[in-house]
Amino acid sequence: MTTPTRGCAYVLSVMAVVRANRYCTRIGRVAASAFASMDKRLLDILVCPVTKTPLRPLGEGELAALNRAIAAGPVLTSAGAPVAAALAEGLITRDGRTIYRVDDGIPVMLSGEAIATAQLADFPGA
Repeated sequence: MTTPTRGCAYVLSVMAVVRANRYCTRIGRVAASAFASMDKRLLDILVCPVTKTPLRPLGEGELAALNRAIAAGPVLTSAGAPVAAALAEGLITRDGRTIYRVDDGIPVMLSGEAIATAQLADFPGA
């Protein structure tokens, strides 16, 4: 016999999966897989700390272009430090000018860690 607590937990977990599937369908596969650990409410309130422009997840093509540029040569942060490693996830301002990396699901929203897209030759929309 199943205890009410276990039954309720199962129903709640099924409801969470259904909600997550609906959410993932709405925002697309790329953004959903990249930001599965990031809460949509957090993404809705995050803005660039300098310009206060809203942010969105980096698309697959944008992330690939950024990582190609990092591998090819010096990509610099706004503080002038070279970006040492490729990004697994990132956020970009809606105007497409600034990128912020995401480490282990945590956005690094430091102005000195920002990457300007103007320095990336083959960046989509730059």
